[in-house]
Amino acid sequence: MIKFDKVQQLIERENLDALLVMNGYNRRYLSNFTGSSGALVITPKGRYLISDFRYKAQGAEQAQDFEFVLQQGSLLDFTASFMKSKNIKRIGFEGEHVNYNTYSRIKEDFDTVPLTGEVEKIRLIKTEAELDLIQKACEIADQSYEYILTFVKAGMTELEVKNELEAYMTKLGASGPSFDTIVASGHRGALPHGVASDKVIESGDMVTLDFGAYYQGYASDITRTFGVGSVSPEMEKIYNVVLESQLKALDEIKAGMSGKEADAVARDVISAHGYGDNFGHSLGHGFGLEVHELPGLAQKSTMTLEPGMCVTVEPGIYVDGLGGVRIEDDTLVTESGLKKLTHSSKKLFIV
Repeated sequence: MIKFDKVQQLIERENLDALLVMNGYNRRYLSNFTGSSGALVITPKGRYLISDFRYKAQGAEQAQDFEFVLQQGSLLDFTASFMKSKNIKRIGFEGEHVNYNTYSRIKEDFDTVPLTGEVEKIRLIKTEAELDLIQKACEIADQSYEYILTFVKAGMTELEVKNELEAYMTKLGASGPSFDTIVASGHRGALPHGVASDKVIESGDMVTLDFGAYYQGYASDITRTFGVGSVSPEMEKIYNVVLESQLKALDEIKAGMSGKEADAVARDVISAHGYGDNFGHSLGHGFGLEVHELPGLAQKSTMTLEPGMCVTVEPGIYVDGLGGVRIEDDTLVTESGLKKLTHSSKKLFIV
């Protein structure tokens, strides 16, 4: 499999005896194991999943490319003993995920090489199987947005909308939301990450919904903004600027661009309309097993976009005391541009 070829290349490049993987997302990606505790030890000649009795049957069933090793005692101490028994001396570990106590323990017995972001780089290019699951997660989000527009009305709280939306996603097959659902109405729309509150949605409010579904471990992430009762001329203008920015980005971003270049496509439109200071976050981010992962579409991102990467495109404008607008789609980078994975209408809807 390609992912194991890349792991072996990493092991050879860093002259490792083994790669130690303990982060849950990376562990799942490499082994298919979904248990909450475990460690992967990958050597040039073997792959081992170490976990406790709770996951003996599950680990053997899910991680078919790995030999299951039953843990005795603490995971960390047993994993260290196991690696010593295999005469492993130099190990690579996930520098950004391993805490101080774990690092202190493994460096007692091994030469350690921090490999920050290296497994995540292997996850960048999605397989067809991954894309099928991501597409299903996106379909659940699209259908849920269509439904929630029939539910929302003035007098409801943001929390009521959040709870109904998440329940509907679960009804469609999601295991749950892929992050804490954002429902930001009226002046709270100026908060880019305004998670649902007990604020009552009023006639004349714009409402930003930023939400996503987890489907068999893979995430979607979509944002739409709509009006309740009516929309002020200024907020309608802001909506149209954000939509123009997003449509231009969807049309022009393509493989070969850097994250910085992609971000500029949308940001230049917003700046040209005088709202540059009101767009304070990046244009987008990668998603897959995690709702936020590499690559970044950001002003300082030098990573080059490649076919097979999944990225969000989500420009926004936020005006304190007035409100905000964000429009976001999930996309797949292809040879010729971006393929949209979410398809909810972006017409300014008034409920």
